[in-house]
Amino acid sequence: MQYETIRVAPSTIRIGAEISGVDFTGTLHPQQIRELNAALIEHQVLFFRDQKMDMASHERAGRVFGELIEHSGVAGVDGHPHVVAIHADADSKYVAGEAWHSDLSCNAEPPLGSMLYLHTIPPVGGDTLFSSMYAAYDALSPRMKTYLEGLTAVHDGERIYRKHTDDPNKRFPISSHPVVRTHPVSGRKALFCNSQYVTHINEVDKHESEAILKFLFQHCAQPMFHVRFRWQPHSVALWDNRCVEHSAIWDYFPQLRSGYRVTIGGDKPF
Repeated sequence: MQYETIRVAPSTIRIGAEISGVDFTGTLHPQQIRELNAALIEHQVLFFRDQKMDMASHERAGRVFGELIEHSGVAGVDGHPHVVAIHADADSKYVAGEAWHSDLSCNAEPPLGSMLYLHTIPPVGGDTLFSSMYAAYDALSPRMKTYLEGLTAVHDGERIYRKHTDDPNKRFPISSHPVVRTHPVSGRKALFCNSQYVTHINEVDKHESEAILKFLFQHCAQPMFHVRFRWQPHSVALWDNRCVEHSAIWDYFPQLRSGYRVTIGGDKPF
């Protein structure tokens, strides 16, 4: 695609692009918004530098791509329920997102995308890996594609978030989704089966499910499908959860890494 109002530098031939010519702290005009949406569909994850956003501008930037939703597993910050703090330091016992996942795939309508802004990063480390589920699906054999067609898997938010709440009445989403989904905009097929949320495949017995999931999780983690983003202060990553998995690398303890994320509402996978 030819872009007129933004500059797009692909990161790899399969996934990712760095975008310049955009200021999320200001007002974007309609053609920029159209081109940013097109770039997201084309490249699956977009990277931006030098975006010194406050929470209001972060929310406004996220709404360029769709309606924001509240995180179903983690409370938002005071006064900004759509904004989730992403923070790790010397007191952290764990960090969110180390396992390969698509954000909130446990929701009945999983998110379209996520926009993460980091204002503070460690001197070294703290990169994020993104994996193209288009590329992962395309690399499967025809026989495996046929086998997976029509299968559904359970995505369980309870096993992720239950341990982080003291409220016995709080309930987290558990949903079944196709193992292979069709992107509602591009029309391309993508694997939709991540190691953080998925517990089992519905249509086969336990042992077969475990074997297939082990294969799929290892398959999706292959570096040939990946792009690695090295953060700088005030960088932004925007990714399409319908066709991308990601993993946050916690290789910087006890250093500080801090920022915020908003979640863009999606629809039911098909």
